[in-house]
Amino acid sequence: MVLDFTTEVDGKTYFLYMGKDKFENEELIQYGWPEDVWFHVDKLSSAHVYVRMPEGEAWTDMPEQLIIDCCQLVKANSIEGCKKSNVSIVYTPWSNLKKTSDMAVGQVSFHKSRLVKKFLVEKKDTAIIKRITKTREERFPDLRQEQEDRRIRQERADRAVEAARKEMERLQVEEAKREAEMRSYDRLMDPDSMTTNDHGMSVEDFEDDFM
Repeated sequence: MVLDFTTEVDGKTYFLYMGKDKFENEELIQYGWPEDVWFHVDKLSSAHVYVRMPEGEAWTDMPEQLIIDCCQLVKANSIEGCKKSNVSIVYTPWSNLKKTSDMAVGQVSFHKSRLVKKFLVEKKDTAIIKRITKTREERFPDLRQEQEDRRIRQERADRAVEAARKEMERLQVEEAKREAEMRSYDRLMDPDSMTTNDHGMSVEDFEDDFM
């Protein structure tokens, strides 16, 4: 089971989700999306909370309030962390999570430490927690299929973008060719470059010469 939440920040709705236990966390680690950002209490056991960033929004540009909301949700779902003050939360893109066969269930590491950020939560904000938990919904998704469907949609979108790019290039080539032809025609019709068979002779002179 996956627990879904939403939060409103600056007029936008963001989708948050987390696993119910460490075994579901394991599936979330495996079947996340490239636009997902993972949150966890640093050095303590906690839920794995993800926020799915909208298309076109980079994780490094997350609104501060969204970061606060995610961190509060993580802290509230940590057995030890929820009782402490000044709790450090780590977050990083899902793609930066590293899982090896020798790790315990739900345990992760990172590919690149420079892509890991920290945020300090001084204390629990009950108002934030209540606001987010009111949106809670339980789902039993096929995470593998959802990931595959997302991949197919992205590939189709990428192909459409590439086709549009190629069509634009084709049109630009044709336009350049037409402009080159027009420039060539203009030069051909330039009076300064045109020749004539008029040799300064009158019609009578021409006829006399011909006879």
